[in-house]
Amino acid sequence: MPPDRTGTVGLFATCLMNAMRPNIGFAAARLLEDAGWRVEVPREQTCCGQPAYNGGDEDAARALARRTIAQFEAFDALVAPSGSCLATLKHDYPRLLRDDPLWAGRAQALADKSWELLTFLHERVGPEHIRSRFPHRVTYHDSCSGLRQLGIREAPRALLARVEGLRLVEAEEREVCCGFGGTFSVKYPTLSERLAENKVQRLLATRAEVVLGGDLGCLLHLAGRLSRICAPVRVYHTVEVLAGLADGPGIGQA
Repeated sequence: MPPDRTGTVGLFATCLMNAMRPNIGFAAARLLEDAGWRVEVPREQTCCGQPAYNGGDEDAARALARRTIAQFEAFDALVAPSGSCLATLKHDYPRLLRDDPLWAGRAQALADKSWELLTFLHERVGPEHIRSRFPHRVTYHDSCSGLRQLGIREAPRALLARVEGLRLVEAEEREVCCGFGGTFSVKYPTLSERLAENKVQRLLATRAEVVLGGDLGCLLHLAGRLSRICAPVRVYHTVEVLAGLADGPGIGQA
């Protein structure tokens, strides 16, 4: 699809972004508005319902799905800075509401115009709008939801290639899970920690100064592990670098 710079975007502010890293939202708004899109953030939005759905509470997940649909269906596009939440909106909502005659069509309509942020920037905005500078050696973590559910692989790398001074060094086994997995890290903490340690050691082997990614849950998980072993590596959401807003403390840092 050719770049399209008209319309209004509804920015889905994820729970983790709101609570832990609002800078991601500011970075997203800056890039979208600089490209000519109008950005709105519905004040009444809440959780997408993924934790409830993954925990088997489909009634609660359906209620949250209906709420989200009502909040965002008037926009030209919904954009979320998280492959995890976006996969819920795009794939799980139509399944959850497929037998509801009042909501099935609305769920599919929202799914059809919902985008993960980095993919939207690459395909609908165009990488030529990236004008930031970040003279650092970085490595990129592919989250499971973004990679396996949405097929996000090339978009973040194509965008980062536009950043002046940035050098991307790929880690070995870059597509292996970091161990977060939402409620997985709560249910299986020992296994989660082992996966995080394995991932961190491969990231450190790149000698990168900075770890980037597109899912804040994964990035918080990795930042926590890096902090516990006192590794001098900063962690940012990719959009913070693209927008030139990665000049402060990294994720998980004071």
